[in-house]
Amino acid sequence: MFGKRLNTTRKEKGYSAQQMADLLHISIRNYRKYESGDVKPTLEGLAAIADILDVSADYLLERDAFLSRKR
Repeated sequence: MFGKRLNTTRKEKGYSAQQMADLLHISIRNYRKYESGDVKPTLEGLAAIADILDVSADYLLERDAFLSRKR
């Protein structure tokens, strides 16, 4: 879930995976693990990703879909 949304949002915002890795001060290999779902970012990392992409952490975690189903 998170990885797919991260990948889609990154592309929509016009960032390359390398640019994201650079902005997060991590290796491209580690960033790719976020998008593949092999690794989840720390809370601080999630906040940084959300800030860079100008979206909420809830959006990246697909809580927007979860919350709308609950109502």
